[in-house]
Amino acid sequence: MKEFVVIHDYLVSEAVVGDWEGQEEAVAERINELYHTLYDLAEEDIAPEVLETLLALVWDTWIGQDALSDLETDDIYGWCRHVLENRDQYLED
Repeated sequence: MKEFVVIHDYLVSEAVVGDWEGQEEAVAERINELYHTLYDLAEEDIAPEVLETLLALVWDTWIGQDALSDLETDDIYGWCRHVLENRDQYLED
């Protein structure tokens, strides 16, 4: 059911991420990679409202983190796996 969630509705541009002292492009790329990875790793039959809630965590969790522009693909994958495997703790909040 994840096909009911349009990933392009979540993707951001450099203009949206704010001032990152010249790192805006890298930050936008990392945020978008987080969105894509989370979406891709989610099971096909995930409830759309659950996936939307988990996707909202990307922005809420990462936009204020100094390390965002330096995240590696392995870090992104690990965080997304963690969120999906522990979704109940994130859905309770």
